[in-house]
Amino acid sequence: MKTLRLALAQINTTVGDLEGNTGKIIRNIERAGEAGADMVAFPELAVTGYPPEDLLLKPKFIDDNLSALEEIRKSTGDIVAVVGFVDRTSDIYNAAAIIHDRELVHVYHKMYLPNYSVFDEMRYFQAGDEAPVYKVGDAVVGVNICEDIWYPDGPARTQALAGAEVIVNINASPYHTGKARFRERMLSTRASDSSVIIAYLNMVGGQDELVFDGHSLLFDESGDLLFRGRQFEEDLVLIDLNLDAVFMRRLHDPRRRQEVFALGGDEVTVIPVHDRTARKPLEYKHAPAASLSETEEVYSALVLGTRDYVHKNGFENVVIGLSGGIDSSLVAAIAVDALGNERVRGLFMPSPYTSNESREDVFELAGNLAIEVSEIPIDGIFRSYLNALDAFFKDMPPDAAEENIQARIRGNLLMAMSNKFGWLVLTTGNKSEMSVGYATLYGDMAGGFAIIKDVPKTLVYRLSEWRNEKAGKALIPDRVLWKEPSAELRPDQKDTDTLPPYEVLDPVLKAYIEEDRSFDEIINLGCEVECTKRVIDMIDRSEYKRRQSPPGIKITPRAFGRDRRFPITNRYRSY
Repeated sequence: MKTLRLALAQINTTVGDLEGNTGKIIRNIERAGEAGADMVAFPELAVTGYPPEDLLLKPKFIDDNLSALEEIRKSTGDIVAVVGFVDRTSDIYNAAAIIHDRELVHVYHKMYLPNYSVFDEMRYFQAGDEAPVYKVGDAVVGVNICEDIWYPDGPARTQALAGAEVIVNINASPYHTGKARFRERMLSTRASDSSVIIAYLNMVGGQDELVFDGHSLLFDESGDLLFRGRQFEEDLVLIDLNLDAVFMRRLHDPRRRQEVFALGGDEVTVIPVHDRTARKPLEYKHAPAASLSETEEVYSALVLGTRDYVHKNGFENVVIGLSGGIDSSLVAAIAVDALGNERVRGLFMPSPYTSNESREDVFELAGNLAIEVSEIPIDGIFRSYLNALDAFFKDMPPDAAEENIQARIRGNLLMAMSNKFGWLVLTTGNKSEMSVGYATLYGDMAGGFAIIKDVPKTLVYRLSEWRNEKAGKALIPDRVLWKEPSAELRPDQKDTDTLPPYEVLDPVLKAYIEEDRSFDEIINLGCEVECTKRVIDMIDRSEYKRRQSPPGIKITPRAFGRDRRFPITNRYRSY
C-alpha cells in the first residue's frame, strides 16, 4: 500500500521568542523522526510567532528569524520539515520552508493575504504567485498557508490538479465561537471537491487578545474526517495516510480529468525532496480528540488566554477585585483554573453600600477556590474625597460622580497592590457593560488584562453554571447566580436602573456590534424602538472608553479593538 506518514506539530509559540520557538521546533522534528514520520509540519510563522505585527518592520527581526531558520535547517535530517517563517527577497513573505537532509529545498510564499477582522497581512507581506508540489518519496504533496485553503479555486485546487495526493495547510487561525465547525465544513468540501487528503495544522496558545485553539484536522479524499487534534492543548498528531485510496477515487471522477487537461501540466513545478527510508510500524498513536461543547470551548479559550498572557509576559501572580458579583466570581474561577490557587489573590473593598450578602459571597467563593482574600474598606477614603470636594459639590444631589469616585478608589487600591507586589490586575467587566459604557474609566476598568471583555453577560451566567456543573458543586456560590446584578454604588442600586435586562440587551448588542444590522432589522427582532435607540446611543458614545480599556480575550466573531474599529469623533447615527 502506498502511504505517507505525516506528523502535525500543533505547538504553542511566543511572538518574538525566536530562540524558544526554534528549540520547540527542533525538539518536535526529533520526536516526529523517532516515530518514523516521512514529513512533519509546523504552524504558520512558527519561527516568529503569530502575529508579529510591526516587528516585521524591523530589518534586524527579519535577519534574526532567518538565522533561526538556519538553526532548524542544520538540525533536520532524514525527514521533510515544513516550517513557517518570514522569507525575504526584494520584499518579505509569509512563507513555508521545505527542509530535508539539512538542505533548504524550497520556499512556498503565501498567496492569499487576509486583510479583514483581526488580520492585517497586506500591511506587511507581498503575496506569492507559485503553487508547486513536492515529491516526498513516492507521494506527491502540496503545501500552502492558512488563507490559501479558503478559496475554492486557490492553490490547493491547483496543487491537487497537478497531482498532489495530500495538501498540507499550515495555520495561525484564531478562535471564536462557531469557527471550528465552520472550518470543518469548509475543509471537508475542499477535500471532496479535489479528491485530495487535506491536513490542516493550526497553532495553539494565547497571544494578547487572540487565542489559537489548535484543533488540527485531517480529511480524506472523500471529505470524511480522519483525525482531530486536541483543542487548546499542544499536540503531535501522527497518522499513516492511504494514498492508494486517493488514486481509486480519482479513477472514478471524470470531472477531474477535464480540469487536469485544461491545466495543461505546465503551471506547477514538481520538486523532489525525499527518498523514503525503511521505517518501523507506527507506535505513537492516540484517539482523535472529541469536540468540546460551545460553552466548554469558550471557557477553555479563556483559561488558555489567561495562562499564556500571564506566563508570556512574566507575571507571577494576579489580583482581582472581588465584589460578590457574577463577573468577578467567574474571573476568579478562570484565573485559578489557568494559574493555580496559590497565584491568585482577591481584594475585597466594601463601601457604605456593600451588602452583607456580597461580603458573604466573596468569602464563600474564596473558600471554595482556596484563594487568599484581603479586605480594605473604602468608607474613610470615600469620605475624605467627599470632604475635599464639598466646596464644589455642595447643594448638588449625589449622582454618577459620587458613584464613580468609589470605583476609582478601588481601581487605585488594586493598582497600588500591582505596583508594590508586581501582581497583574485582572479586570472584571464583561462585553455587555463595555458595549454600553456601564463601566468607570480609571475605576473598574483599571488593570492589565480583561479576561471577559468579549463575553456577553448572558454568557457569563452560562459559563458560571457550566463551571459549577463540572465541579459537581457550587464553586461559584448559588446566590451569585440568581441575585439581581448591582454595582452597589448607591442605595438599592440595580443594573436594570440603567440598562435593559441583559436577556433583552445582549441580542441588541450582538445584532448591532457583531452583525452590523440596521436599526429597522433590530426592531424587527422584537426590540422596543426607544430602548433600541437608547442602547445604540450608549454604544456609540462609549467608544472613547473602550479605547482606554485593557486588552481582553476575543471569543466572539467580532470583538472590540482588533476587530471593530470605530471613530471616537463620530456624528453618524444608525436611526
